[in-house]
Amino acid sequence: MKKIVLTIVLILSVIQSYGQVLKVSGRVADSEGGPLEGVTVYVKGDKTSYTVTASDGKYEIDVPEHSVLVFKLLGFLSCEKAVEECRDCRHVDIVMEEDLMNLETVVVTGTRTPKLLKDSPILTRVITSADIKRVDALDVGDLLEAELPGIEFSYAMDQQVTLNMQGFGGNSVLFLVDGERIAGETLDNIDYSRLNLDNVKRVEIIKGAASSLYGSNAVGGVVNIITSGATEPWSVNVNGRYGAHNEQRYGGSVGFMAGKFNSMTNVQYTSIDSYSMKNEGDYNTFYGGYNYSVKERLQYEVMEGLKFTARAGYFFRERDIQADTRDRYRDFSGGLKGEYDIDGKNRVELSYSYDQYDKSDYLLFNDADVRDYSNVQHVLRGIYTYSFEPEGRHTMIVGGDYMRDYLMSYQFEGNGYYVQHTADVFTQIECNLDERWHLTGGLRFDYFSQKKLSHFSPKLSLMYKVGGWSFRGSYSGGFRAPTLKEMYMSFDMASIFMIYGNPDLEPESSENLSLSAEYAWKYLNVSLSGFYNWVDGRITTVWNEELGGMQYINMSPMQVRGIDFSLSARLPFGLGARLSYTYTDEAIRPGEPLLSQTRPHSATVKVEYGNSWKNYGFNIALSGRLLSAVTTDVYTSATNYEDTETVTYPGYTIWKLVFSQDIWKGINLNVIIDNLFNYVPDYYYSSSPATTGITAAVGLSLDVEKFFRKY
Repeated sequence: MKKIVLTIVLILSVIQSYGQVLKVSGRVADSEGGPLEGVTVYVKGDKTSYTVTASDGKYEIDVPEHSVLVFKLLGFLSCEKAVEECRDCRHVDIVMEEDLMNLETVVVTGTRTPKLLKDSPILTRVITSADIKRVDALDVGDLLEAELPGIEFSYAMDQQVTLNMQGFGGNSVLFLVDGERIAGETLDNIDYSRLNLDNVKRVEIIKGAASSLYGSNAVGGVVNIITSGATEPWSVNVNGRYGAHNEQRYGGSVGFMAGKFNSMTNVQYTSIDSYSMKNEGDYNTFYGGYNYSVKERLQYEVMEGLKFTARAGYFFRERDIQADTRDRYRDFSGGLKGEYDIDGKNRVELSYSYDQYDKSDYLLFNDADVRDYSNVQHVLRGIYTYSFEPEGRHTMIVGGDYMRDYLMSYQFEGNGYYVQHTADVFTQIECNLDERWHLTGGLRFDYFSQKKLSHFSPKLSLMYKVGGWSFRGSYSGGFRAPTLKEMYMSFDMASIFMIYGNPDLEPESSENLSLSAEYAWKYLNVSLSGFYNWVDGRITTVWNEELGGMQYINMSPMQVRGIDFSLSARLPFGLGARLSYTYTDEAIRPGEPLLSQTRPHSATVKVEYGNSWKNYGFNIALSGRLLSAVTTDVYTSATNYEDTETVTYPGYTIWKLVFSQDIWKGINLNVIIDNLFNYVPDYYYSSSPATTGITAAVGLSLDVEKFFRKY
C-alpha cells in the first residue's frame, strides 16, 4: 500500500513539474535599440496565449515550461526564442530586424486563406503601400506598368483604355477590390480609373489561371486591391498634386478607432486638360476630363472573433470627347461582410455586395444627360474554413457564390436588357505535409442561367522549401463564360456595319502549367518561373456573310508561353534595386481571326536610396519601363479578316524620377519628373504612350494627427 501511495505521489509531482507555468518578461527593440510597440508575443503552437508590447517595448507573459516564444510585428522579421527551465521567471530580450524584402507580408489572393508571402504555395507579386508611395502613381494602371513587366495599358477605339497582360486581355484578367468583383465594362475592359490608390494597403497579383477560386474571367490572372482600415485612434490626411497639362489631384481621409468601431472615409478628385500630340498618329488629341470618388469603410467588432465590415462608395467621371458632348460614368457600390472566427479552427464568412455602373451622354446643347448603359450586380457569398491540428497545418475551405447580373445597353436591340443568374460552389484543401512540402488542391463548379452552361475548374499545386529556396509547380484551369453582350449584342457600328452577338458561344478555357524557383533572404529575392497556357475557344469577332456584319465566335486553340525573372535587393543602409523581365510568346494558328499585339520582351528597372532621421527622411527612386518592338498584322478590311498588312510598333523606354521627403511630423513632399529622357513617338499608335515629352509634377501630403504626436 505504501508503494502505491509513493508511486502516485511521484507521478503527481512529475505532472506538476511538467505543468509548471513560468512568468517571462523582457523588452523588444529594433536594430538601433529603439523600443518596438505593438509586437505580438505568443507561445508557439498556442496562439490563444499572447500579449502585446507596450510603448517602451516591454512585455510580460505566463508560459508553460519548455515553450518557444514567437515575436511578430508587421514590417519586421518574426523571430523565435526558446524558454529554458527555471523556478520563478525568465528575462528574454529580443532585437527584431526590419523586413526589407516584405517576406512576412500576409497575402490572401492565391489561396483565400492568409499566408506569409514567403510561405504562399502560389507565386504572388505584392506591391506594398510603401511601393505605392515611392512610385506616386495616379491609378492602378500607372502603378502596374511601373512595377511589373508584361503588362501594357494602351488605347482602343475613342481612347478607351485596354489591357494586355502576357497575351491576355482585360476580360481575361480579373480585378478585385478586397476580393469583390467590379461591374461594368467598355470594349472588354473595366473602368480602371475607378481604381485609385487612396487607402490601399497592398496590391496582390497572381499570374495564370485562377478560376478554381474566382470563377469566370480569371483565365489569365487576378489583381486584388486590398484596402486598409484605421490604424490610429484618429487620423486626418489631406493631399494634393499638380503637374503638366494642368493635371490636378486632391484628396483626403478621416479615420478613427473608438472602442469596437473602426472607420475610414476617403475622398479624391482628379482632373487633366485635353492636349495635342506633337506628331501625327492614329490619334492627335488626348481627351481630358475629371473624376471624383467618395468611399466609406466601417467595421464593428461585436466580440472577440466576430466582426462586421460595411462599405459604400460613389464614383463619377466625365470625359471631354467632343465639343458638344461629354461621356459620363457613374458607379454606386456597397456591401456588408460578417466574419466569425469561432474557435481558432472553425471560421465562417458571409457577405453581400452591390455594384451598379452606369454610362450616359451629356449633351451640352440642350443640357440633357441620357443614360444608355447600366450594369447591376448583386453577389451573395459564404465561405467556411476549417483548420486541422496541430497549428492549422492542414486547412480546408468550402464556399459558394450567387450573382444576379443585370445589363441594359445601347448595344442591345432597342436599348433592351438581359438578366443572368450565376451560382458556384468551390472547395480547396491545403496540406503542410512536413516542414518542406506543401500540397494544395481545389475544384470549382460554376453554373450560368442564360445557356444553362456549367463548368468545372481544377487546381493542383506543390511547393518544396529547403533553406532559403522555394520550388513551386502548379496546374490550374481557367475559363471565361460568354458575356451577355457577346451573346445578345445588336449594335450599329457608326452606320458602317453591324456587330451581332452569338447565343451559341462556348466558354473560353485555359489549361495553365507553371514551374518556378525562388530564393529569399532578408536582403535579397530572386525568382525564375516558366508558364505555358493552352487556350481554347477564345471569343472574338469575324465577318459573317449571311448576317452582313461582324459576329462573335469561338476560335481554334492557341498557346501563350514564356518566362518571368525577377531580382531585387534592399540593404539596411537604404539602398535598393529591382530588375524584372518577362518574355511572352503568343502562338496563334495562321488564318485565325485574331492578331497578336503582345510585345515579346519587356522589363522594369528600379534603383532607389533612402534614409531617415528623427525629423527628416528622404527616398530617391529612378524607375524605368523597357518594351521591345512588336511586328504584327493589322486588319485592312472590316468584311474580310484575311485582308491584313504588316505593321511594326516600335519599342520604347520611359524613365521616371521620384524624390520623396518626410519633412517634419507627417509632412511629405514628392517631386516627380516623368519621361526623364524626353521620349516622343514619331507616330502615335494605340500602343504608344500619349506623351509629349518630359513632364514634372509636385505632390504634398499632410498627416495631421502626427502634428500632435509626442516623439
